[in-house]
Amino acid sequence: MGYAGGLKDNPDYHHIGDHTETVQVDYDPQRITYPQLLEVFWQSHNPTSQSWSRQYKHAVFTHDARQKQLATASKAEIEKKLGRTVKSEIAPLNAFTLAEDYHQKYILKQDYDLNAEMSRIYTLHRDFVDSTAVARLNGYASGHGDKEQLAREIDRLGLTDAGKRALTDTLKRKWKYDRQ
Repeated sequence: MGYAGGLKDNPDYHHIGDHTETVQVDYDPQRITYPQLLEVFWQSHNPTSQSWSRQYKHAVFTHDARQKQLATASKAEIEKKLGRTVKSEIAPLNAFTLAEDYHQKYILKQDYDLNAEMSRIYTLHRDFVDSTAVARLNGYASGHGDKEQLAREIDRLGLTDAGKRALTDTLKRKWKYDRQ
């Protein structure tokens, strides 16, 4: 998690200025393509709704001309499919500033058992923040993913048996709560 899109150097949560809270996605183009990432972006929010603030606006920040071209084309496809104007923005990424430590993997940090599991493995906070396994757990703790996906990858997350039980217990509560 971090900040992008503004002019101020080194924004932070309390002095965000004209920046937007965002995530920067590091990906392997051999495993997932940029157009596939764009599909996830368009599906994860209502692109026809107006963002209620600059801090929380819907935006794709592009790194280069190719990403801009692909993002613009995907936006046009979404507009055609929906028959409505897409209000999500496409803007160049000038800089990305990592948010403060307390914002990183926030939902996971609220789960004592899962946080303890990952902190056991990643003793340095920077390694914790950069870990794919921690990102996956944070997603699950936030209620994303499903039982089949979890079954396929739970053994690759580095959890002890107690950690696996903690994760499945957390998700049982979360998934039960989400169905109500």
